[in-house]
Amino acid sequence: MALAGLLCLTVLAIAGPTGLLSWSEQASLLEQREARINTLTAKRDELRNRVALLDPAAADPDLVGELLRSDLNVVHPDEVVITLED
Repeated sequence: MALAGLLCLTVLAIAGPTGLLSWSEQASLLEQREARINTLTAKRDELRNRVALLDPAAADPDLVGELLRSDLNVVHPDEVVITLED
């Protein structure tokens, strides 16, 4: 019985869900998730910067003008709009 138990533990240590054979799979999953975290962190920092530029107390005039033109289709009377086809 003891030998069968020891054999079972050995098999689980090698081929089990947390065994030696699954380490490479876990390492690749870890690398993928770290890359995803880095991508999301960069996007979060970009959005945080954009929010800081749109702070009502001190909004960046260039960004406000860009958003007005793109979202509301607002232009100055002396501007010319040129549309480009893709």
